[in-house]
Amino acid sequence: LVGSEMCIRNSPLALIMSGTMMLRHINEGKAADRIEKAYNEVLEEHNPENLTRDIGGSGTTKSFVDAILKRL
Repeated sequence: LVGSEMCIRNSPLALIMSGTMMLRHINEGKAADRIEKAYNEVLEEHNPENLTRDIGGSGTTKSFVDAILKRL
C-alpha cells in the first residue's frame, strides 16, 4: 500500500492515463476523450506550477489535478 500511495502522489498522470484506458475498456470513450484532452492541454501549457516533478514541473498532485479539472 505504501508503494501504491507513493506512485499516486508522485505520478498522478500515470494513474489518470490508466483511468482513461479503463473508461475506454468499459465503452466510455467520450469521457476518456474529455479527460485525455484536458490533461494534454495542461501538459502542452508547460506551466511548471501545474506539473508534478516527475514530468518536469514544481507543482503538486493537487495543482496538477486542479488544472485538469478547470479544463473539463
